[in-house]
Formats: sequence, C-alpha cells, structure tokens
Amino acid sequence: MGRAFQNRKDSIAKTAAAKSKVYSKYGRELYVVAKSGGADPDANLSLRSLIDRARKDQVPAHVIQNALDKANGVGGENYEPARYEGFGPGNCMVIVECLTDNANRTITEVRNCFTKTKSKIGAPGTVGHMFDHCAIFSFAGNDEDTVLEALMEADVDVTDVECEDGKVTVFAPHTEYFSTKTALQNAFEGIEFDVDEIQFVPQTSVEISPDDIPMMEKFLDMLDDCDDVQRVYHNAIF
Repeated sequence: MGRAFQNRKDSIAKTAAAKSKVYSKYGRELYVVAKSGGADPDANLSLRSLIDRARKDQVPAHVIQNALDKANGVGGENYEPARYEGFGPGNCMVIVECLTDNANRTITEVRNCFTKTKSKIGAPGTVGHMFDHCAIFSFAGNDEDTVLEALMEADVDVTDVECEDGKVTVFAPHTEYFSTKTALQNAFEGIEFDVDEIQFVPQTSVEISPDDIPMMEKFLDMLDDCDDVQRVYHNAIF
C-alpha cells in the first residue's frame, strides 16, 4: 500500500522559464508519438492520452497543435528514446528517460549531472530491476473493492488497487495500459483521471539524510535543465 509514484500535477511549473521547459518537453514527446503512430488522436491512442496529460499540465493548445503539424510534415527530427540508470545522492536509485537526436551529446550531459553531484551512473539494468514499469490511474473514489471487481470482470491483469484520502489508485503492468483505462471508462461513466500515465515505480524507498538533500535538489535541477531529459524517477524520500 501507499506506493510512491510521481504525480506531475503537484509540480506544475510556476515561472515562465520553467513553463517553457515543460512545453518543450511535451512538444518533443508529442512529436515523437505522432510521428510513429500518426497525428490523429482518434486513431493513435497513445497520442490521445498524451494530449490529455498535456492539457492537464496546462500546455497551451498551440504548443500541442504545432507538434502535431510538425509530425505531419516531411522529414524533421529523428528522436530516439534513451534510458540511463544509476545512484544519486544518498545512494538513492535513479532512472533518467530521454528523447535524443544525438546520443553522444545526451549521455555526456546526463553523465555530467551524475558526476557533479557525487553520484554514479551505471550500466543499463543497474537499478531498473528495482522499479516496476506500471500503468497508473488515480481518480476520486473510496471503494477499491468495486473498482477491483470491475477490472476483474473485464479480464484486466491488475497489480494493485489502493484507496487513500478519497482517491482510488490502480496499478497495472505497463502492457495493460489501454485495457485498464478502457475497462475503467466503461465501468464508471464520466470518470476523470487525476493521474493517467505509465511510470517507473520504485519497489523500495530510501530516506536520504539532511546533508544529502541540497545535493539531491541540485542533481534533479541539473537533469531538469537538460533538454533531452523527459522524466526522472527515483526512490528517494526527502
């Protein structure tokens, strides 16, 4: 119970510069998803979910449309996913997800973030096995048994269902994302998701010391400043 997952709504950008950074990251991800699966949200379910998430994070409509228009064009950038793993300040475990058009530049920038904060980047798989790759849905409710029953009737492979503070949170394997979302929408008319995405959820957490907190904050800020970095997952509590 009480799995530690990251709700991006809790950290919506406050300044113009931070907002611009968020828009840029969404623009790149929208472009990649639309380029690979088509720019029609009705035909590309991944794109439709991403657009919904972008709107919840207050990404302007013109930013979304520009990314789709760009994906509809000929040529353009060729972004590839890249994932880096390692140990951050306080020996916490870290996964960094990127979209890059220059792998050498990206690994150099990410490695620099680790090195300058006394952290250690590792080989692929270094910490990944200690995270669960989950589809996560959170919405208003207080009856986890009813939700679990609805998902079981739809033959959805659910990992866990939690209820806390008037919110129900469903965890499922990332491969069950669309079937889980469809089952919830069919079972509960008008359902609105506070969280609707795929994340890496740590299996265990580590509380870092007060001495490590400033370095951890610097580490996350440095990664956030890297244009190629899309998401950062960690198991630190501070």
